[in-house]
Amino acid sequence: MRRLPLDDPGIPDHRSPGRFLWWMAKGQWRTLTAGMFFGVVWMSCQAVMPAVIGVAIDRGVAARDSGQLVLWAGVMLAIGLVQAVSGIIRHRFAVTNWLTAAYRTVQLVGRQAARLGGALPRKVSTGEVIAIGTSDLSNLGQVMDVTARFAGAIVSFVLVAVILLQTSVTLGLIVLVGVPALMLLIGPLLRPLQSRSAAQRELTGSLSNTASDIVSGLRVLRGIGGEGVFLGRYRLESQRTRQAGVQVARLQSVLDALQVFLPGLFVVLVVWIGARYAVEGSISPGELVAFYGYAAFLMIPLRTATEYANKFIRARVSARRVCTVMALEPDLVEPSSPAPSPEPGADLHDLRSGLRVTHGEFLAIVSEQPDESALLADRLGLAAAEPDDEVRLGAVPLTSLLREEVRRRIVVSDTGAALFSGPLSTRIDIRGHGWEALDRALATASAHDILDGLPGGLDHEVAERGRTFSGGQRQRLVLARVLSADPEVLVLVEPTSAVDAHTEARIAARLRRHRAGRTTVVTSSSPLMLDAVDRVAFLQGGRIVATGTHLDLLATHPAYRRIVIRETELEEAR
Repeated sequence: MRRLPLDDPGIPDHRSPGRFLWWMAKGQWRTLTAGMFFGVVWMSCQAVMPAVIGVAIDRGVAARDSGQLVLWAGVMLAIGLVQAVSGIIRHRFAVTNWLTAAYRTVQLVGRQAARLGGALPRKVSTGEVIAIGTSDLSNLGQVMDVTARFAGAIVSFVLVAVILLQTSVTLGLIVLVGVPALMLLIGPLLRPLQSRSAAQRELTGSLSNTASDIVSGLRVLRGIGGEGVFLGRYRLESQRTRQAGVQVARLQSVLDALQVFLPGLFVVLVVWIGARYAVEGSISPGELVAFYGYAAFLMIPLRTATEYANKFIRARVSARRVCTVMALEPDLVEPSSPAPSPEPGADLHDLRSGLRVTHGEFLAIVSEQPDESALLADRLGLAAAEPDDEVRLGAVPLTSLLREEVRRRIVVSDTGAALFSGPLSTRIDIRGHGWEALDRALATASAHDILDGLPGGLDHEVAERGRTFSGGQRQRLVLARVLSADPEVLVLVEPTSAVDAHTEARIAARLRRHRAGRTTVVTSSSPLMLDAVDRVAFLQGGRIVATGTHLDLLATHPAYRRIVIRETELEEAR
């Protein structure tokens, strides 16, 4: 059996949903082929069983030959054993195919999310990605699951038709013509089912996105009393999604009913014709029993075929959504000819804003508009929506370096940084620098008290996005995480905005000592942080208009003084 997750999910063909499904099938062709083989054996055993029973009746029961009866009873036992074993193996391969498709989809989307980085939320909604990880991967897995049974259904249908043709040309032709005719009767329902499923999928993604927005902004909503507005919006979208689901279910119920009714009608027809032939003496009693068995058995391949069509339609809808995400391109592409790496200790320079950060400096950026300084911070780490050649490490533009090198040497931690689920120690010490570096980072972030309140300490299991921690606790743990990474250049966006003044003062003083000899840039207008930095750069209109110490700018720059005094009043009120 295949080990999951896969070592390499491969490079998908996302030019169309059909190509993507075919690519996935080729990627697991061995288990698919094995599943189809055992599916054929499993269903073929069921297909020939009525013929064996008919022979046993004619040669054993009707002829009163106990030897023949024992012989054919033994044949039935052997076929039953083969059917049971092949059914078990087929099911194992079906589950493997389902899991392989699901895991591959998760790995592909996860790798694409990492490749896109900060561009992902700008190009596709969070709810869309969540829906892929919930409903879409299930649909893709199910179509791989049902393929084994579908192959068995096709082969067994042909096998039964051949047997019936040898016994009665009329019955054989009825099967050969009647089964495709039944599929044609169900066919007109499949296209509207696809369109309704696609509409429901769109609404599900939108609803997931709304829920994600509400959860991420819950604290803010409570602060401004906006829970009721967003609750009403969520209820409205939820009802629309429910109504779309009902529309799909209505059509699905009709399809399910026809899957039972039409094959049942077909069974009645075959049995009626067979009974007439038996009365006329054209066929033996055993052949009549066999005909009834064939008619009852044919319901299985018929329902399997319609089930496959149904699941294939749903898989195409899901594949289209996955292809949309896989077709997205990151804002920053790898250079065709990477420039030589700058020497360690190079200065960081942004030509557009005029900001220059010398190696080992602890610098703060102050702006009246926090979004403006946050954008500059993103530019310094190539995380902005439109990277350009104007940010340089030494004399080398960052866009000329490999992204892996930029991410390793320059780390930007903004206010949207989150904690992933798992043991706390591995979620903070992400580069494996060891206990000493981790303990030092926790001390600088003033986060030891958080560990004291956790039942398992560093072994505590972090919930998704660290939702069990308060805003201030999450902020300090995120700060500890980036400090433990110990990058050459660290850019922090409002790293102490959610903590109290006493904690902020401790973090500011410790941060200076912790990052001694390393380049550190913070965006903040808090006097407690500004007092601790080497130099302050004042940003206005996208340009650095003044630099100096905090005290110098307070004395010489009125606009800077207004921003800082306003922040001081806010801190005192807090």
